[in-house]
Amino acid sequence: MKYLPEITLRFYKMNKLLFKQVDNSPLIVFRVLFGLLIALEAWGAIATGWVKRTLIEPQFTFNFIGFEFLQPLPGNGMYFYFAIMGLFGVFVMLGFKYRLSIIAYTLLWTSVYLMQKTSYNNHYYLLVLLLLFMSIVPAHRNFSLDTKLNPKLKSIKMPNWVVVFIIVQLWIVYNYASLAKLYPDWLDGTFPRILMSSRQHFWLVGDLLQDYWVHMSISYVGILFDLLVIPFLLWKRTRKAMFIFSIFFHLFNSFILHIGIFPYMSLAFTVFFFPKEYINRKFLKFKPFYKGNEINAPKQTKLFKIGLGLWFIIQLLLPVRHHFIERNVFWTEEGHRLSWRMMLRSKGGSVSFKVKNLITGKTDYVKLNEYLTEKQKRTLLKPDGIYQFTQHLKKEYKEKEIPVEIYARVRVSLNGRKPSYLVDPQLDLTTIEWDYFFHNDWIEPTPDSIDF
Repeated sequence: MKYLPEITLRFYKMNKLLFKQVDNSPLIVFRVLFGLLIALEAWGAIATGWVKRTLIEPQFTFNFIGFEFLQPLPGNGMYFYFAIMGLFGVFVMLGFKYRLSIIAYTLLWTSVYLMQKTSYNNHYYLLVLLLLFMSIVPAHRNFSLDTKLNPKLKSIKMPNWVVVFIIVQLWIVYNYASLAKLYPDWLDGTFPRILMSSRQHFWLVGDLLQDYWVHMSISYVGILFDLLVIPFLLWKRTRKAMFIFSIFFHLFNSFILHIGIFPYMSLAFTVFFFPKEYINRKFLKFKPFYKGNEINAPKQTKLFKIGLGLWFIIQLLLPVRHHFIERNVFWTEEGHRLSWRMMLRSKGGSVSFKVKNLITGKTDYVKLNEYLTEKQKRTLLKPDGIYQFTQHLKKEYKEKEIPVEIYARVRVSLNGRKPSYLVDPQLDLTTIEWDYFFHNDWIEPTPDSIDF
């Protein structure tokens, strides 16, 4: 019984951290910026040709394994899909039918994310997480059309767990991104050099980007920025300096790396790090400003804490799962996705597939151009891509009632190294299976040159 007061105090502190009511200005500003950015993401995908290249032109899509039932709409249907998604983004920005709009965008975006991985990007996964977060927070309770139509919705406060969630989630993203860079080809500037070599044609800065000091600066500034950005934004003395540097860092990434809305989304996150009074004064000038100390815990407090804890446990475990899978993740790609392993390696090589007809004994090479786009062919440099394309061919011949064996010669080069076989050319790929959680033994051993 003597520990009861201490336990009670801890519960109080936890409830105060999570459920203390604070001014909601940061969330409201973020909603407006977030809605604008996701609208631009959807409509920009149409304008830049991403939808056409990724979802309309391909005859076959590399889904996340297990989600093959998600397929692009026929014809030009995906144009309308993304146009509607962009409209929902505008509704989120305006706070109009907010809950319906954000949930609809979440479902549409997540479906596209799982529908194809040829254009895989960790930032697409981050957007899925943010959409889920924005689906449950009260981001429409001020400065919205919903409160204009229903004044009873209006509120100037929110629970503090909203801020805590964003900060912890971002810390996980940036911290793992920094740790993932601690490997030889990043530390010695090899991969930054390869990355910048494709930017040599850039106006004004193309030649500069080929300098050794630029490559090494990218290497170590990248590591340090990802490692320090969250603690430096949290510390008052370094907050403004880090914010100013973040503008330069993210604009560089935007203009040089062309990674969509993520740099601007990252800048939008900073509203949660500055004092709420400052955000209110600079962006909204709302009166009154909430300065109360109310603690308003939900009825299912324990269940909420368990859910929040599980979310972050999963977020902490996913990026390290590749350490528990046999072989090198750079070679097998097992555990690469959902792990904040962003822009770390370049793969090239050659691919050919052949099919042996077991009835006639004749062997024919597969004309990859009849199945895949140029970008999709690069997916065949990864084991899961080989598996999925084999299954597609296997199904095609099964429908024709033709028994076949399928073989592939896939030679992969990591960061310019000597190519090595990814699978045994003598292995009948119709016999392989895909292990979702552990190592697939049919992948050839990791070459000594990349076994770091």
